[in-house]
Amino acid sequence: YMATLKPFRDYDEKDVINLYAYEGTLPVNKGTLVKINGNGWRSTDELQMLGNLGKEYTNTVSTRYGVAARVEDAGAGDTPLGMLLYDVKETDENGELLKFNPRKAHEMEVALSGQAVPLVTRGIFLYSGSTMSAETPTAGQALYCGANGEMTTGVGSNVQVGVSLGVKDTHGHILIKLNL
Repeated sequence: YMATLKPFRDYDEKDVINLYAYEGTLPVNKGTLVKINGNGWRSTDELQMLGNLGKEYTNTVSTRYGVAARVEDAGAGDTPLGMLLYDVKETDENGELLKFNPRKAHEMEVALSGQAVPLVTRGIFLYSGSTMSAETPTAGQALYCGANGEMTTGVGSNVQVGVSLGVKDTHGHILIKLNL
């Protein structure tokens, strides 16, 4: 399984960036560390057209717009900009397209491709991930940005992103303090 956040969270909205869309393979889970892709955000960038909403019919308009600035998965050795607070995907659990049901997407804490996805830079979170599931972090241990946007206890050339506030629980979740 990939990185993921559980509902237990403590962060301030001033530590959330809402300027970037996710660029990469979908779906991606909340809890993934991301870095800036390309030129980042510019004040001169306008919204970009993502294409029609599904079908095109004569004398109708059904376009979808999104933000131009992008982020992608951070890797080992990268300095992350933040951590995704929402999943990024196109369909719900039944395979229905979420672009036709924005209320459900919001309730599920999902951003669609091209939409700005909230990125958090500081806070306390209950976190799990496949890399961390194979490791045994201790209370107070430094956590680093590893491969595929996941946290790791491995130092190497990795950039520190936070600290463990305890050991893993019986479900493999760990309370972390993120500080980017």
